[in-house]
Amino acid sequence: MSPLLHLKPEEVDTPEKRAKYSVTLVGCGQKAIFYALAFAEAGFKVTCADADQSVVKRLSKGNMQLGDPQAESLLKSLIRKEQVKATNDLKAATLAGDIVIVTVNAKIDEKKNSDCSEMESACKQVGAALKKGSLVVYAGIAGLGCIENIKETVENTSGLKAGEDFGLAYIPTVDSTRNSPHQVEDKEIAVAANDKFSMNATENIFQTISKKNIKKIANIKTAEIAMLFAVAKRDVNEALANEMAMFCETAGLDYLEIVKLFEKEICETMPTISEETNRNEAYILLENAENLDVKLRLPLLARQVNEDMVRHAANLTHDALRDCGKTLRRAKVALLGSAEPGTAAAIFVELLKAKGAKVSRYDPDCSSAEYSDGESIKKTLNETVEGTDCIVILSGQEHLKRLNLKKLRAIMKSPAAIVDLVGAVEPEKMVGFNYRGLGRGAWNK
Repeated sequence: MSPLLHLKPEEVDTPEKRAKYSVTLVGCGQKAIFYALAFAEAGFKVTCADADQSVVKRLSKGNMQLGDPQAESLLKSLIRKEQVKATNDLKAATLAGDIVIVTVNAKIDEKKNSDCSEMESACKQVGAALKKGSLVVYAGIAGLGCIENIKETVENTSGLKAGEDFGLAYIPTVDSTRNSPHQVEDKEIAVAANDKFSMNATENIFQTISKKNIKKIANIKTAEIAMLFAVAKRDVNEALANEMAMFCETAGLDYLEIVKLFEKEICETMPTISEETNRNEAYILLENAENLDVKLRLPLLARQVNEDMVRHAANLTHDALRDCGKTLRRAKVALLGSAEPGTAAAIFVELLKAKGAKVSRYDPDCSSAEYSDGESIKKTLNETVEGTDCIVILSGQEHLKRLNLKKLRAIMKSPAAIVDLVGAVEPEKMVGFNYRGLGRGAWNK
C-alpha cells in the first residue's frame, strides 16, 4: 500500500516536508481557489485544472474575482512564484497529483433536477489518469449516495480499488456566498471516509491547513445527509427572516430595530436576496426525499420564499422610483456591491435590465475592470453614481457602510431614490432620498 495512505503527522509538519507532495484541484471555482491558496501557503505544490480554457487563462494571470482583495493579491503572488499553476489538461494534472481534490458540483437544471454530468465526466478523467497510491477527495455538493457513485466511477476507469490502491474521502462543506481564505484555516473541517487508511491520510493532509482539529465521520452517507440537513436549516431560517422582513415593510416597522430587542430569540440570519447560497443543496435534498417517497414540506416552502426575494427586491426598486415620479424602464440605476455571475444579485441585475433599466456597477472588492461574465464595472463610486436616478446597495462590504450620502445625492438626478438590500445604511440618514429597505419599508425625507 502507498506510503501516502500510511502518512503520519510528522511527515508533513513543515513546509519543506510538504513540498514533496503535490495537490491537484479539479475545478477552478471560488472554493477550489481558496483551497489552492491554503495548500500553497502550507508548502504544497498546487495545480488547478479546469475544462474551461477561459477560466484557466484568467487563473494563470491571477485575474479571479474572489470578493477579497487580499486573497486576489496573494493568488497573483503565488502564480508568479509558480507555487500555484493552472491547466486544462486534467489528465496530466491528475497524474502529477498525490492528493486530487474534486470540487466540481452537481448542477440543478431548469426542471430543478440534479445534473451530475460534469461531475461524472471529471471523475472519469481523474480515474483514467489516477496513479496507484493517490488520495482522491471530493469537496463538492454531495447528495445521498453521491460518493458511492464517485467511487464506482473512479474504480471502473482506473482499475484500482478504493481503500487499497487509492484513498477516497469526502469533505462536507456548507458554502458561503462570499468566502475568505481565512475560513479554510479557521473553520472546523470534517472528513468522512469508509476505511481507516483514507481517513488517516485525509486527516493528516487537511490538518496542515486548519487551525482546528479535524472532525472525523466514519460513515460517508451520514456526512452526505448531515451537510444537506445543515443547508436546509439555514434555508428555513433565511425564509423566516425574509417573511418577517416583508411583514415589517407592510406594517411600517423596521425589522432590524425589532431584532435588536430580542436578537437571540429572533435572528439566526438576516433577510437577503441571496437565494443562490443554498439553492443547489436544497434541491438535491428535495430530490433525495422524493426518491425515498418522503415529503419535506418545510424545506420546499422555504425554497419558494427565498427564490421570490429577487423579484421582491426588483419591486422595491420600482416602488422607490415611482415615488420619484419615474419609471424603471427609463431609469439609470447605480448598483453598489458584488453581483458575480450565478448569484442572486446577478439575477437581480438581469431582472432590472429586462425591465428596461440602464445599470452601472461598482464593486469595492473587485480589483479588475470587468467581471468574469465580461460585463464592465466602474472604477470609482462617483463615476458609477453620477447622473443616476437610483442607488441600490447589493452587498454589505464595509466600504458601502460608510457612504457619504450627501455627496452622492448632489451628483444624482432629482428626485433620487436609494434601495438598501442588506441593511448597510440607516433610514433616518436618508435625507433627500426616497428610500426603500429590505425589511424596513418606505422612508421619504
